Amino acid sequence: MKKIDMRVLGIESSCDETAAAVVENGRVIQSSVIASQVDLHAQFGGVYPELASREHVKAINATVKEALQQAHMGLGDLDGIAVTRGPGLAGSLVVGVNLAKGLALSTDLPIVGVNHLEGHLYSAWLYQAGSKPSPEPKLPLLALLVSGGHTELVLMRDHLQYEVLGGTSDDAAGEAFDKVARLLELGYPGGPSIQKAAMQGNSRAFNFPVARLSEPWSFSFSGLKTAVLRTVEEFKSAHKTVPTADIAASFQAAVVRALFEKTIAAAREFKAREIIVAGGVSANKALREAFRSQTEFRVHIPHISLCTDNAAMIAAAGYRHFIADETSNLDFDVQANWSLAETA
Repeated sequence: MKKIDMRVLGIESSCDETAAAVVENGRVIQSSVIASQVDLHAQFGGVYPELASREHVKAINATVKEALQQAHMGLGDLDGIAVTRGPGLAGSLVVGVNLAKGLALSTDLPIVGVNHLEGHLYSAWLYQAGSKPSPEPKLPLLALLVSGGHTELVLMRDHLQYEVLGGTSDDAAGEAFDKVARLLELGYPGGPSIQKAAMQGNSRAFNFPVARLSEPWSFSFSGLKTAVLRTVEEFKSAHKTVPTADIAASFQAAVVRALFEKTIAAAREFKAREIIVAGGVSANKALREAFRSQTEFRVHIPHISLCTDNAAMIAAAGYRHFIADETSNLDFDVQANWSLAETA
């Protein structure tokens, strides 16, 4: 690929974060603005799709305007627009895509619809303007994409080339965190609340199972979730206080063990040079420490602010498409169930 200087506006609205960002040359974050809906959906214990789309409509214009202002740019300073096309909630995706199309039509800028998951991959290339550049990940690499909706191992031999080795057969890791947090009567979202409770607990108090599957690169967390449920019920039926912190710590340790062991094994098997760990669950402190404690592979984990949904990662992925001469026509539609395998 030929390197081309480009300023890309990224727009993200796949779930419950309305986000816009300006990224230069696929790496340098000039601005990144996120309007979160976490407090709104917390009362439901999860994202309420209709409310999410309404909130995107309210926030999207102001979010894009703020991103341009923080970057000290106008639309005329941009070279392209990248927007999340999928996967995600259809009603939420439409809001971001329609605004991006309108901006592209009015400015005659090229537009590209980006897969949300490849955005998470390219978050590993990003760094803030004015800060020291982080090392670029070296290809081929093995990526662990781990979030509320996805848990996948991806082999990336080159830019924009993705081979999905395996995923989850039931709950994604982030979804398991949310469900166990509800069992333990902790707050939403489950990842941060489990992590907070686990800090006061003993991770060896309970020997929760890690699923062993016939497919070597697949994951399953339903058995682990059921084991936690049975443990909680045993304490309640015996009229004993549920040891929330110990259960949280033991559950978290089991999830981390499953994710870490398979990722390292896959990196060895496919002779990856380096590893990327990305997605919302990559913000988990125990998971980050597990990967950083090993010395076999250089591991790239985005800054905490880039682990959850953001538009900078969409702009970074969009840049790679633009310099590969890949753009979208204005008649493209959202793809709520768009897999990463279909993107490559």
